[in-house]
Amino acid sequence: MKFGKELAAQMVPEWQAAYMDYTSLKNFLKEINRFKQKNRQPDTPTRLQRALTLYRGFSGLIQRQHQRASSFDDHDVENQAILVNSVRGNGSGKYETAFLMVPEEGSEFEQEFFRKLDNELNKVDKFYRSKVKEVVAEAETLSKQMDAFIAFRIKAEKVEVKFDVSASTDSGCAGMESDNDVNQEIQEENPENVATIGLASQEVLYHVKLNQAIQVPFPAAKVNCVSVNKHTQMNFTKDNLKKIQRQLKLAFIEFYYKLRLLKNYSFLNVLAFSKIMKKYDKITSRRASKHYMRTVDDSYLGNSDEVTKLMERVEATFIKHFSNSNRNKGMNTLRPKSKKERHSISFCTGFFVGCTAALTLALILIIRARDILNKEGRAQYMESMFPLYSFFGFIVLHMLMYAGNIYFWRRYRINYSFIFGFKQGTELGFREVFLLSFALATLALTSVISNLDMEMDPKTGDYKALTELLPLSLVMLVMIVLVCPFNILYRSSRLFLLTTLFHCICAPLYKVKFQDFFLADQFTSEVQAFRSLEYYICHYGWGDFKLRQNTCKTNDVFNTFYFIIAVIPYWSRLLQCVRRFYDEKDPMQGYNGLKYFLTIVAVCTRTAYSLDKGTSWKASAWTFSAMAALYCTYWDLVVDWGLLQRHSKNRWLRDKLLIRCKSVYFGAMVLNVLLRFAWLQTVLNLNLSLHRETSTAIVACLEIIRRGIWNFFRLENEHLNNVGKFRAFKSVPLPFNYDEDEDPSD
Repeated sequence: MKFGKELAAQMVPEWQAAYMDYTSLKNFLKEINRFKQKNRQPDTPTRLQRALTLYRGFSGLIQRQHQRASSFDDHDVENQAILVNSVRGNGSGKYETAFLMVPEEGSEFEQEFFRKLDNELNKVDKFYRSKVKEVVAEAETLSKQMDAFIAFRIKAEKVEVKFDVSASTDSGCAGMESDNDVNQEIQEENPENVATIGLASQEVLYHVKLNQAIQVPFPAAKVNCVSVNKHTQMNFTKDNLKKIQRQLKLAFIEFYYKLRLLKNYSFLNVLAFSKIMKKYDKITSRRASKHYMRTVDDSYLGNSDEVTKLMERVEATFIKHFSNSNRNKGMNTLRPKSKKERHSISFCTGFFVGCTAALTLALILIIRARDILNKEGRAQYMESMFPLYSFFGFIVLHMLMYAGNIYFWRRYRINYSFIFGFKQGTELGFREVFLLSFALATLALTSVISNLDMEMDPKTGDYKALTELLPLSLVMLVMIVLVCPFNILYRSSRLFLLTTLFHCICAPLYKVKFQDFFLADQFTSEVQAFRSLEYYICHYGWGDFKLRQNTCKTNDVFNTFYFIIAVIPYWSRLLQCVRRFYDEKDPMQGYNGLKYFLTIVAVCTRTAYSLDKGTSWKASAWTFSAMAALYCTYWDLVVDWGLLQRHSKNRWLRDKLLIRCKSVYFGAMVLNVLLRFAWLQTVLNLNLSLHRETSTAIVACLEIIRRGIWNFFRLENEHLNNVGKFRAFKSVPLPFNYDEDEDPSD
């Protein structure tokens, strides 16, 4: 792999603009090379000089290092092409390179190259310096948190003061440990050592306040702090100690991840400068890389070891306090292994894709061979059985769209795992989602083929109970797998989904995160799937499956819940907007909530019109559906996707685009508008020669496809916002709050 691709693959996506622009400098060197090739004299003595070196005296195989260096330096100074100056100011360095071969032809190109190179070095060095300053400040905060944590541990575990207090220090032993501290752990089996260990000072507990999320774990409570100026006001329980330890552990893991990214940032950029200077030397036949790389190595980017030292101390602290001094366990937690692609996933996916294709073809052939479409039981089957199996079609289609989203997010380097808050190494790839999708499709198609009989048993007057129960059995199987507590079938991903689902159900009680409202948005496109679940309860609960009949729609209870089920996803999303408006005081959340309120009214009026055809319901459905569709379309394009910016560099789009082909964005906008107005079929009663259930399923599938397109551009916009703010880490709440950190106005 070429270095340019390797650099692009390893860089932090949110910091992309802060890395050295290797591609631009490489292209500029190609222009210099083309100029030199074009203006090179035919009688150039380069080959002759190279040949004459064969007749020089041999320098020997055991030449001393200092002799070789001195002779090299003398020749190097004589032929030196550049002189790099460092201008210090405001605590930072700025580097300027003077090109010494000005009289040569084409020197202006090389001067411009070094000007660009200096700009890149200054940019990278400034960014790295600012990030190191941030992590050093965060390290001080974590050290103070550790002081409070150890003091809290002493109180919670009721450690008796029988230690040699004179051995303790005022600063306490709670700060970040060094490697020597880990190697000199207390041997518990030797009681003589215990008496020489100093007890950490507990004075810090008089100056901290415990996070209310730990003290009072009620989700609806606002996350403030409870005053604990006295020991009696803080609840020193082992349960609270475990919660504090868990929070600090997550904070250290995230902090160590930042340090790793910073160290990798420094390494990649230094390597990039080395590579580009070697290319320069090769093209111009100069020896400038040695002088420039000496400057790079002496810069803060190449010379600072603060990140490395911080990593060592974080490792020592984490191993001692959060891994029970087990180094292997601690390092495996701090440095989780990257997820490896397994061939078994590809094989199983291919197997289930083949099964799905074969079963689909078999289904078509069976329908044609039995002439099922012309049998008397066709209408009855569409009314009673089709809604059962369409549920799996909606789920499979949505999963396939999500798998396609993951593929394109990875292709365009959208950091979806960070945006969603997935635990590192546990996120599902598109292959895994494809596998689950086609496995479910295989099971659903098998059930459909097994349940294609159109005639009841003449002896019993019923349909076969076993085949009629297949859809319900498949739904139960999916539910059991989803809530299965065993570590099979991607347990971490299932737990993440269930947790996010619970937050959506309890929308106003929990602080809303991106993954919460993203999942709620997915549910707004699965209204028909929720109605299918309602039909499952009615069909099997009231015994309609025995006679394959649909009496649900004649029941008032079913029709009432038919409204409620359709409104629940939008209502959950509306409550999330209310909670975000309360937390963030952002008026945009109020406008977003108004959008979902209009959608709720539109869905209710369309549902009422579908159940009771009438002029008044039709007019209401037209009015509110049109208003909601226009409002939602504007919000999709302008707010969620960030497009339609008239004065952007890419007219009517936005300044930054990840897809080079601009027509993709315009096509997506047009398609989003068309699919947004798919509800017209419901109101206009278009005669499409299709069964009502079929047309309803098609409209629902179009909405799922629209949601899949929306997903990609929504995350692209979110990713670009993170890139603009260089936001590559998630914030982890800390358990303690010091008095000096509080707002004086509180």
